[in-house]
Amino acid sequence: SREVLMAEADTGTPETTAGGNGAAAAISIEDLQAQLAAADARAKQSHDQYLRSLAEMENVRKRAQRDVEAANRFGLERFAQELLPVKEGLDLAVENAPKADRDSLAAGQLATQQLLSKAFERLGIVELDPVGEPFDPTQHEAMMVQPSASVEPDSVLTVVQRGYSLNGRLLRPARVIVAKAPGQGA
Repeated sequence: SREVLMAEADTGTPETTAGGNGAAAAISIEDLQAQLAAADARAKQSHDQYLRSLAEMENVRKRAQRDVEAANRFGLERFAQELLPVKEGLDLAVENAPKADRDSLAAGQLATQQLLSKAFERLGIVELDPVGEPFDPTQHEAMMVQPSASVEPDSVLTVVQRGYSLNGRLLRPARVIVAKAPGQGA
C-alpha cells in the first residue's frame, strides 16, 4: 500500500498535504532522506575523485619539473663524453710536442681533427661548407660581394668561416663571399 500512499501524495489529497495521514508523510520523508543520503554519498565520492585527480595532476607537474631540471643538468653529458677523447688527444700532443717531429705533430693534429669530426657526427652537428651553392640568407651570412666569371651570380664564391647546424637547426651561419656577375654594380 506504499503505492497507494504515494499516489495519494501525488494527487495532493488533504490527508497527505495537511499532515492528516502521518504514515504517508513518514514514508515520503524516509524516501527523501534516503535520496538525500544517496546524493550525499555521490557528492562525497565525486569530491574524493576530484581531490585524487587534483593530487595526481600535482604529482605529474612535479615529476615533469624534475625531468626538465634533470635534462638541463645532464643534457651536456653526452656531448662531454664525445669530446673527452678529443681533449685527451690534444693533451697527448701537448705533452709530446718537444719530443715530436713535424710529421708526427701533423699526424696527431689530423687524428684529433678526425676524432672531433666523428664526435660532431654522432651528436648531430653538421658542418656547412656551401661553396658553389646559391646564397641562402637563412643559412649564410654575406661578408662581401665579389665579381666572378667562374661561379653563378648570387652563389657562394668563398667560405670565410664555416657554419654549423645541430639536428637541422642552425647553430651558426656560414660566413661567405657572394659572387656577382663581372661588371655588375654593387
